[in-house]
Amino acid sequence: MAAGSGLRALGLTAPLILILLILLWPPPVLPQGLPGTAEQRCFCQVTGYLDDCTCDVETIDAFNNYKLFPRLNELLESDYFRYYKVNLKKPCPFWNDSSHCGIRDCAVKPCPSNEVPDGIRSGSYKYSEEANNLAEECEEAERLGAVDGSLSEETQEAVLRWTRHDDSSDSFCEVDDIHSPDAEYVDLLLNPERYTGYKGPDAWKIWNSIYEENCFKPQTVKRPLASGRGDDEGRTFYNWLKGVCIEKRAFYRLVSGLHASINIHLSARYLLQDTWSEKKWGPNVTEFQQRFDEVLTRGEGPRRLKNLYFLYLIELRALSKALPFFERPGFQLYTGNKIQDAEIKNLLLEILHLAKSFPLHFDENSFFAGNQKEAAKLKEEFRLHFKNISKIMDCVGCFKCRLWGKLQTQGLGTALKILFSENLIEKIPESGPSYGFQLTRQEIVALFNAFGRISTSVKELENFRNILQNM
Repeated sequence: MAAGSGLRALGLTAPLILILLILLWPPPVLPQGLPGTAEQRCFCQVTGYLDDCTCDVETIDAFNNYKLFPRLNELLESDYFRYYKVNLKKPCPFWNDSSHCGIRDCAVKPCPSNEVPDGIRSGSYKYSEEANNLAEECEEAERLGAVDGSLSEETQEAVLRWTRHDDSSDSFCEVDDIHSPDAEYVDLLLNPERYTGYKGPDAWKIWNSIYEENCFKPQTVKRPLASGRGDDEGRTFYNWLKGVCIEKRAFYRLVSGLHASINIHLSARYLLQDTWSEKKWGPNVTEFQQRFDEVLTRGEGPRRLKNLYFLYLIELRALSKALPFFERPGFQLYTGNKIQDAEIKNLLLEILHLAKSFPLHFDENSFFAGNQKEAAKLKEEFRLHFKNISKIMDCVGCFKCRLWGKLQTQGLGTALKILFSENLIEKIPESGPSYGFQLTRQEIVALFNAFGRISTSVKELENFRNILQNM
């Protein structure tokens, strides 16, 4: 007897029979390894604890999206953090390539100098009124160490200390000469990071150089989805990665996390409509899936997203460690507007205290914890490899991509500098200048804007997850 006939014999109507058949019918069997929904495929495995960490993804999502992200956005819209001085005309130091992206969305519009607040423009890399006044007083002194004899002994010593800091070897980035005629202020709010159309061989060359030449990886080990990778689905690469020390593994994961974050921004602010009357930017789900879908990326997508969370934890930890530097009474976010400067400093400290309150911080004490001589050597290699990556940003052909690439690598480099300077930060006096550990205005602006990009990426993941669930 057919199932429908038997149910009718029980006195059930046709609509009820249909509902029961749907409920009782066995679900379709999906191909092995292919989760049932687009949302599952993109976010499969991106749950629970992160490798090399005690933190879990869900804790980060809740903390970032509902506590930190709104406050951080408000901070980055302030005058102090929206203006970034950058030299986008530096030649590529690694290969002869003068080609630039001809797409109009690749262009960066610099600020007329009269639009930049006086306090920022007058001393563009010092971070306080006292430092700016000192810079003006020492204008006639030679920058590389010669001190005008007419200056007081105290001022001479301050100039020498600033010179030592500015030329120091603790930087993880190749820093622009902001006094160069080619360095210009850019309003980051008017030049947002988004899809520009810059892709293909030129963009691939940049990332390939970063991964293949700067991630401690031997040439014989091919990274997943790279040309010549073979058919082992990345097993050789991940066996190698699992076997290296935590520092080298972390270096790769930081680069991968930065790459993932940039791809999320490009997918979230994609050019959806381009007509003579208007341009419309918004989330492109197809683009997101091509970069992060578990099946389309042969399992790489979820790993990339986990590396994004790893990067988030590293930069969040750096912010919490830098709190003593920023909460000194003498530190100012100096723009020349005293009322706004005080308000923004209070907001900055609120964000830093919030960062410090995060319950599952990354434990950086496991870094460089072995033999002191070997640890020092590895730390220097770590620093030089990352510095090399910052130089590669001058080879990016799209100027808007170059702007955000330089800012985000400098921000991550500043975070690493903070994590590796914990002893110096602990010795900062509560009042008076901090000579042992310094951050320039460029580093401060890059640090918070770079973390703002990572925070935005985590928030955008929630948006993509909701879109895919409703598809």
